[in-house]
Amino acid sequence: MKNELFKLQSEICKTMANPKRLEIIYALKSGERTAGEITESLGVSKANVSQHLAVLKACGVVSTRREGVNIHYKISNPKIIEACALMREVLIEQLEEREKLIKTLKTV
Repeated sequence: MKNELFKLQSEICKTMANPKRLEIIYALKSGERTAGEITESLGVSKANVSQHLAVLKACGVVSTRREGVNIHYKISNPKIIEACALMREVLIEQLEEREKLIKTLKTV
């Protein structure tokens, strides 16, 4: 069971290890949007967005709702946004530490 959980976690991490997919996740942070709306906000092709959305959906990161001809995408679990935000905080702290180190080295 424990190994299976690590495998699943690894799959989600691989899925989210793409800058465009992270941008899509942040685009969906405030609520559901269509592929066209996501395409507009990211400034990339609809085909590219659709490919990334398919990967995110297959891994369970996003879910969909059809309304007529439109498919609306949303984050399947709000904790996904929390996890991404937490990782961003860690990265910002690391960058700040690097800047401090660089400043310290420059004064030596």
